[in-house]
Amino acid sequence: MQLPSNTLSQAVEALSSLPGVGKRSALRFALHLLKQPTDEVLQLSEAIRRLTTDIHYCRICHSISDEELCPICSSPKRVQSIVCVVENIQDVMAIENTQQYRGLYHVLGGVISPIDGVGIRDLNISTLLERVQKGIPSPIEEVILALPTTMEGDTTNFYLNKQLQPMGVKVTTIARGVAIGDNLEYADEITLGRSILHRIPFSNN
Repeated sequence: MQLPSNTLSQAVEALSSLPGVGKRSALRFALHLLKQPTDEVLQLSEAIRRLTTDIHYCRICHSISDEELCPICSSPKRVQSIVCVVENIQDVMAIENTQQYRGLYHVLGGVISPIDGVGIRDLNISTLLERVQKGIPSPIEEVILALPTTMEGDTTNFYLNKQLQPMGVKVTTIARGVAIGDNLEYADEITLGRSILHRIPFSNN
């Protein structure tokens, strides 16, 4: 794509690196920004810059936070004895939107997928096992496996269940109200909420 300005071309290249944004969409965004007041564009660029400097990962659950501990892990109103294991931060948001779950979370950062080069050590599995063993931040009585209903998600579920069983913790999984092959972030709130409420022992799954 030939553009009349090297600066514009660089902006288009940067914008097109975002997921789902092609060169034409990136050009449309760039041209739109050119028409906006300078202070609004600078405000946008500052907000993007702060994503890399001001956001942290919670030291307990690995969700995003402005502080060392995320609002969920630090809230005295949450049920400290239940941990819901999810693939990513979007899943935390999806489950929170159902308003049916009051426990804690643990974000794995992915699922086991040898074909994609994602192994056990690439995920936040060791910290999950440590949480259960040491009772961080308090004794854990139940671990809910809320991973995608895909081959990779099921593989990760089976591995986690095998590691957790000797620890004497109750291991459950969300009910199959979520369609096979679906990611949690795309499930509607009612279906996802019911899947959390009607979770079943993992061994019965």
